[in-house]
Amino acid sequence: MTDALHPFARLGPDMVLDALASLGLYGDGRLLALNSYENRVYLVNMEEGPPLVLKFYRPGRWSADAILEEHAFVEELAAAEVPVVAPQRLHGRTLHPFEGFQFAVFPRRGGRAPELDDPATLEWMGRFIGRIHAVGARRPFAARPALDIDSFGHEPRSYLLQAGLLPPELEAAYAAVSAQALEAVAACYARAGTVPLIRLHGDCHGGNVLWTEAGPHFVDFDDSRSGPAIQDLWMLLSGERRDMVRQLADVLAGYEDFCAFDPRQLHLIEALRTLRLIHYAAWLARRWDDPAFPAAFPWFNTPQYWQQRILELREQIALMSEPALQV
Repeated sequence: MTDALHPFARLGPDMVLDALASLGLYGDGRLLALNSYENRVYLVNMEEGPPLVLKFYRPGRWSADAILEEHAFVEELAAAEVPVVAPQRLHGRTLHPFEGFQFAVFPRRGGRAPELDDPATLEWMGRFIGRIHAVGARRPFAARPALDIDSFGHEPRSYLLQAGLLPPELEAAYAAVSAQALEAVAACYARAGTVPLIRLHGDCHGGNVLWTEAGPHFVDFDDSRSGPAIQDLWMLLSGERRDMVRQLADVLAGYEDFCAFDPRQLHLIEALRTLRLIHYAAWLARRWDDPAFPAAFPWFNTPQYWQQRILELREQIALMSEPALQV
């Protein structure tokens, strides 16, 4: 294994502390690696003041312009008093180079996962996502890409079929069912018609929301992209169809206090879920050379894993043929 393949292999505690010291900030030697696989994130106790969180971006994933655009979006949200965790601006910058890495410094924020089975919590979440989208609709991203069928569907599918990770006996089945699934995704998009693309959180599930007595605050905009508003809403829904109808009504009761919702986007819920399934499998495949991934995802790349993905996509094809949720 080489640093070229695994650049994080050389990111040890000393380098983390040296990176912080390059900004004139000094840890006391105690640090904790936080749960992050795409990037590397550390909680650092300081000689003076409260702990800080350092985020080292995976080299080669985003350009500096794309990261700075994410930071600018989060700062714009913070200026609008939306509860987000924005990077600290140090020496006039939010993104800092060090030894071939780019990193940012964040304040530490605590909280717990939101209780998404509580209607009041869902309405509260909807209000704040509506506020995020009201800001996100002001202007487009320039450096960050859009969430679309090609980037989240066709390209990752092609990667999976060419990477040599699929068991030979399942490759034809996966190729066929994923092609059918993407045809169904395209049909969902056609039913929805042209919907506006806005700046999104992009990965707005319960793990990226910290809940306190004051309500939610949103973290980790690393997957922020342009896309349809429903992308930030559908991941709050789970269970049977009747459950999702109720949950969506609760979310929209808060959301529409701040942002209008186009019901045509309801055609995209299962389509976006399908794209996420394909994209996620390809993400694991792309990162399989990173030693952190086999340790964290030992079930990946087994015949059982791919059999489950084939079954999952078949279920999604059936769901995409059903009428859209109604609220």
